[in-house]
Amino acid sequence: MQSAAAFGLVRPCPAPARRPLLLPARPGIRVSAAPAAAAASSSRGGAVAARSLGRRLLPPPISPDREGRARYVACGAAAGDDAKAAAEEEGGLVKTLQLGALFGLWYLFNIYFNIYNKQVLKVFPYPINITTVQFAVGTTVALFMWITGILGRPKISGAQLVAILPLAIVHTMGNLFTNMSLGKVAVSFTHTIKAMEPFFSVLLSALFLGELPTVWVVLSLLPIVGGVALASLTEASFNWAGFWSAMASNVTFQSRNVLSKKLMVKKEESLDNINLFSIITVMSFFLLAPVAFLTEGIKITPTALQSAGLNVKQVLTRSFLAALCFHAYQQVSYMILARVSPVTHSVGNCVKRVVVIVTSVLFFRTPVSPINSLGTAIALAGVFLYSQLKRLKPKPKTA
Repeated sequence: MQSAAAFGLVRPCPAPARRPLLLPARPGIRVSAAPAAAAASSSRGGAVAARSLGRRLLPPPISPDREGRARYVACGAAAGDDAKAAAEEEGGLVKTLQLGALFGLWYLFNIYFNIYNKQVLKVFPYPINITTVQFAVGTTVALFMWITGILGRPKISGAQLVAILPLAIVHTMGNLFTNMSLGKVAVSFTHTIKAMEPFFSVLLSALFLGELPTVWVVLSLLPIVGGVALASLTEASFNWAGFWSAMASNVTFQSRNVLSKKLMVKKEESLDNINLFSIITVMSFFLLAPVAFLTEGIKITPTALQSAGLNVKQVLTRSFLAALCFHAYQQVSYMILARVSPVTHSVGNCVKRVVVIVTSVLFFRTPVSPINSLGTAIALAGVFLYSQLKRLKPKPKTA
């Protein structure tokens, strides 16, 4: 990057005036004024000689250029301000690029999770097993990061674990219901139904937290509900089990948000959002593993897959990749939330849903009617409008 002075926009700073060097008198040499005075009184030439001698022996008078010095100091301060502004601009650009990369990873991991997950659930209809594997992989990743020191080990008390337990329960149920829906209906339809999250967020916040929404927020819910209803009526893969599973996922995930506000888990310095998510993941695995054993049984083993006539390597590989992407996109989501406001994160989540719906329709070649597309678009537009209206806060009443 060239400086402004290189383009002739700033006049270069002048160099500081150099002070004359004062040499100390040599020891042992004395200058007597008597001969000079005698020469001055005797003749005119003596006076000239005395003045010439005085000029040679005495240093010239010192007169620093104060105005030049002031100009130099001012130019130096301006150059420092310019350098500071350039550094801040460069730092802001780096942060913007980092945030953009995180958003890209968030979307990419989510796309691959939905694709791999749907491919497995098509041939392996055991959502509890699949969800348990996803939590198991997330638990392994969290333990690896704690052991290696990549992530600082959290210092957590028993009281905090008790407070986190309800969050882990609804987190487990939310992801399980999502997988149940993905196993029954198209990926695009599941995410269209999950666009109803703002509706349940407003409803549960009003019932349990007493947070009454504004009229504009309530009005923004109308296109969400109407769009989802329109898309559901014309959905080719419509299935009541898939529909109600996605709705249950909305309720449980929004209950998690309400519980987090209600309980207000006291965080230590080591318990940041990433560590909190990792602890919830570990707890979810231990909560769901016994349920999987008692209900579906342990089905995702090479022997069970081979006896079902499935491609063992393909199912296990895709299950592992789906689980890895599942943990990665949620962790990146928490990293983004630590850098931006909740409203910005909500807008990014809305855009992510659009990207996932479009890519899943293209990848799986899902048949979509014009009315179905219109309903999905209306619902997502309502979600975007809702996120913008949540930014507005009511003005305080003046006495």
